[in-house]
Amino acid sequence: MHLDRLKQQIRFVIEIDKLKRVVRQTILMDRSRLENDAEHSWHLAIMAMLLSEYAAENNIDLFRVIKMVLVHDLVEIDAGDTYCYDEEAIEDQMKREEEAADRIFNMLPEDQSKEIRLLWDEFNDRKTPEARFAAALDRLQPLLHNYNTDGMMWKKNGIKSNQVISRNKPIEEGAPTLWDYAAGLIGDAVRKGFLAQ
Repeated sequence: MHLDRLKQQIRFVIEIDKLKRVVRQTILMDRSRLENDAEHSWHLAIMAMLLSEYAAENNIDLFRVIKMVLVHDLVEIDAGDTYCYDEEAIEDQMKREEEAADRIFNMLPEDQSKEIRLLWDEFNDRKTPEARFAAALDRLQPLLHNYNTDGMMWKKNGIKSNQVISRNKPIEEGAPTLWDYAAGLIGDAVRKGFLAQ
């Protein structure tokens, strides 16, 4: 019994190694290459540890936030990364990700499969303080990359400030102070010519 469980868990561990090859539309801050999903998830987990004091609600379950940010993109092993400003790709994103969640999470023993699926659903629904904070970090992180690379990917994709504001405004739900900071970066990016008006 225990050996079967361990085999399922190891099979899942091997499967999620594939997240390292899913390339995002976010360039590293040193501008050397594009970021992968595993790096993004790690970065969010560290951000959660460091910035939890800015969560909209006191006493959030930080461990739950960290678990959410570590599992939220596992579905992209199958579904691929969907660029947040690609309106066409966003149309079927949920369908692709739901199918991926069914396959990937069900590789685990039933109790762990259920836990990870609940975390993934919670992150997407943004109904709990933890999910809203996790989602805020998920939006802030690529904004930091864009700002600190003088808007390289914004410019490459013809992104305008109203799109960036709309995309990142939900940061306010999970972390109002982080939204104030993000809004300041967006304004500064426009002033410096990193981001078109």
